[in-house]
Amino acid sequence: MLLKKITYLLQAVILAVLIILLQHNSGLTQGNSHSIPYQFRYGQLSPINPSSPPLKAPIVIDGKKLFFVSGIKGRDAVERAEIIEEKILEAIAVGKDIKVTVEKGNIIYANEIPIFNVTAADTVEGELVQARAMEWRNQIANSIEQAQLERSPTYIQRRIIISFVLLLFALIGSRFLGQLQTYPFRKALQRIIPVLPSNTSSQPSNLTTLFRLKLGLAQFAVWIATALVILEFFPFFRHWRYTIFQIFNQSLFVFGGSEFSIIKLLILIVLFLLLIFVSRYLTDLLRSQILEITRMNRTSQEVILIITKYGLICIGTIVLLQASGLNLSSLALIGSALGVGIGFGFQDIAKNFASGVVLLFERSIKVGDFIQVGEHLGTVEHVGARSIVLNTLDRISIIVPNSRFLAEEVINWNHKDNVSRLHLPFSIAHDSDVAKVRWALLQAAAEHREVLKHPQPQVFFTEFGDNSLNLELLIWISNPSRQTPIKSELYFRIKEIVKEQKIEVPFPQRDLHLRTGELPLTISPQLENYLMILLKKLNSNKNSHRR
Repeated sequence: MLLKKITYLLQAVILAVLIILLQHNSGLTQGNSHSIPYQFRYGQLSPINPSSPPLKAPIVIDGKKLFFVSGIKGRDAVERAEIIEEKILEAIAVGKDIKVTVEKGNIIYANEIPIFNVTAADTVEGELVQARAMEWRNQIANSIEQAQLERSPTYIQRRIIISFVLLLFALIGSRFLGQLQTYPFRKALQRIIPVLPSNTSSQPSNLTTLFRLKLGLAQFAVWIATALVILEFFPFFRHWRYTIFQIFNQSLFVFGGSEFSIIKLLILIVLFLLLIFVSRYLTDLLRSQILEITRMNRTSQEVILIITKYGLICIGTIVLLQASGLNLSSLALIGSALGVGIGFGFQDIAKNFASGVVLLFERSIKVGDFIQVGEHLGTVEHVGARSIVLNTLDRISIIVPNSRFLAEEVINWNHKDNVSRLHLPFSIAHDSDVAKVRWALLQAAAEHREVLKHPQPQVFFTEFGDNSLNLELLIWISNPSRQTPIKSELYFRIKEIVKEQKIEVPFPQRDLHLRTGELPLTISPQLENYLMILLKKLNSNKNSHRR
């Protein structure tokens, strides 16, 4: 249990780090722009019409966005942004103190070298050009100072040391997760840190394949998160990381009034996985901390847990789609059209789900019930939204669709009362003492400790058979799942009593009657001639031997 909680916490932390890094580097924010007619496309602010050139483009230095600039006469926003970036990089490459100033109210200089002019198109409504120029001047000065610091040998040396430390921690964490796939928690920790005292009573890890897969994914996520953090340290890597992210941030398609890129789809997938994890964690918390204290039966708990889990997932999915910019109201027509096709294609799934809801609320079949479905006889282990898990007497789990329980007859031995009656047929010879046999059967039932005294066992004379007298022993038990071994034990005991009392057990008998008489026999003329010729030859041979 401790291992699972630690793994779940580690997965949540890794997912959160990945989401923060992806959002920080994918350029999903709009910088300082407040222009309402624009939309964010390809790392730039563009007009609503995708075919038009972008109205604003970002100034990016060492993979970090500073601000957005607009296009001017003769140059669009992208060309102007590229020229400004080149001049800022030239100022950084000078390698000495750079003084960034604003001259003539709107011209930004770096050591008396003009970088660019701030125009009215760069401002928002009601903002002065001079105020925007001073704001950008401060951002450029801070960016140049930070860039020169990051290119200094001392800074690079420190970052390399920190990177090695992070790689070391990632290696230890990855190795620890790998050991957890084979050994229990304490043993895995002892193999990583040998100085820890070993526990000789440790048992081998019994993790499921799915849990091992989660540990493998956690290993992969640890290395991805470590790589993204290290790439953040160095300007060169940040530049290429930003370029790669911009490529993946290209719009793939427009759906529901919102554009989707690889980065956006990846973030949605990660958030959806995190939503499933949170819903599962809250459901387990509800089960262990609240429902078990109320002492509700298992069926009522399953109803509440299933409704809570799927409700959280549905609400969370709607919130995620709305937050991603997807207009769900525009999908109503598409959803109604797809609903018809999905209804035909997934009608069995819908039927099983609806049947599961009926079973959960009707409670005709509950967890722990001993039931018989067709040839399958066993105990209900889980009542799900689509199927029921039946654990047979052979310890085999059978997944039975919910619709089968509403369409066919199902024997539920625990529906309202656990007490049930068993029928044990028995046959004796025609000349046997029926009273003695009746006493013997009741004696065998009375000696068995699992046969109830009330209602009392009974023996019925059912019929005169061809070769036997047929009787039936009726007993009552309180544990239907034990009916097979109880029957077997009673038959063993009845066999012993029958042998002691010398009661004859009949065997099937059949009489065969044979009748004698003349059988008519006719032969064909050809066969008759052939036999006559054969007899004549035999007689002639016999006479010749006598001579």
